[in-house]
Amino acid sequence: MQRNIAKKADIYVQPGTEIIGKWNRNRYVVRRKIGAGMIGTVYLCQMNNRLVALKMSSDAMSMTTEVNVLKSLNKVQDKRLGPFLIDVDDYETGRGATYSFYVMEYIRGTSIEMFVRQNGYEWIGVFLLQLLEQLEQLHQTGWVFGDLKNDNLLITSSPPTIRFVDVGGTTKMGRSIKEYSEFYDRAYWHLGTREAEPSYDLFALVMVVLTIFYPKQFKRQKNAKQYIFQKISAIDEIKLFRPMFQKAIAGKYIHAKEMKEDVLQVIVQRAKDDKNKSKKTPHIIEVLLITLISSLYYVVLYLFF
Repeated sequence: MQRNIAKKADIYVQPGTEIIGKWNRNRYVVRRKIGAGMIGTVYLCQMNNRLVALKMSSDAMSMTTEVNVLKSLNKVQDKRLGPFLIDVDDYETGRGATYSFYVMEYIRGTSIEMFVRQNGYEWIGVFLLQLLEQLEQLHQTGWVFGDLKNDNLLITSSPPTIRFVDVGGTTKMGRSIKEYSEFYDRAYWHLGTREAEPSYDLFALVMVVLTIFYPKQFKRQKNAKQYIFQKISAIDEIKLFRPMFQKAIAGKYIHAKEMKEDVLQVIVQRAKDDKNKSKKTPHIIEVLLITLISSLYYVVLYLFF
C-alpha cells in the first residue's frame, strides 16, 4: 500500500468550469480531474484547441518550488526530463478563495506495467537505460526526483519513451525528501536515509521494476535487504540485471551514470551473445536500437562495442 507523508490537498473544481488566470488572463476549461497529491490537484483542461494539465494548490510556496523544478528541467537541452511548463498564475474562485496554479504539457501514455506486459519484458532494459539517463541529467541540475514511482511515469509512443509526469516530490540535493511513497522509500525499509541524493532515486528505480512483477507490492520484513534480494532473485525476466539491482538496493551506486553503464554493458553483451547464436537479429537488439537512436551517448557506445 502506498502512502504519502501528508494528507492529500485535494481541491474540487466542477468539470466545465472556466479558469481565468488573474495576471496573464489565459483561459482554461476544466475537463476532468487527473489526480491529487499532498500539495495540490491536477486537472485535464482545454486551452484553445490544446489539452493541458493544470495543477492547483493553496500552498503557494510549494507551488513556486515545483515551478522552479520545471523551469530547471526545461533548461536541459535536448532532454525531455519532465512536462513542459506553459503558464503560472493565480485563480480567484469568486467565493473569496484564491489558488495558485501552473499549467504544463499534458502527457498521453501508458503505465510501464501495462506496456511491458503487452509488449514483452525485453523493454525493461530499454526503459532502465532511459530512466537512468534522465536521472543522471536531473541530478546534474541539482535535484533528486524523490517520489519516483510507477504512478509518476508514463510510456509515450513513436518511439516508446518513458517520461516523468509529476515533479511534486522533486527535492534539492542534500535536503530531506519532501514527498515519498513507502514501498519506494529506502528509509521505510531501513536501508538508508531520506536525504536527497542520487542513491535515493536508484533504490526507488529498482522498486519501480519490482512493482511490474509484484503489483500488490510486498510488506516490509526483518532483514529487509536480503528480503528484497530474494524478491529480485525470484524473477527470471530480470536476472540480467540482478547484480545492478542488488547494488542499487544496498546503496552501492553513488551516481546514476555508474548504474547506467553497468546496465548498458550487460545488454550489449547479451545482444552479442544472442547474435552469435542466431543469424536472425534478436528482438532485444531491435528494442535497444530505439533507445540508442534517441541518445547519441548510447549510439557511440553501441558502435564501439
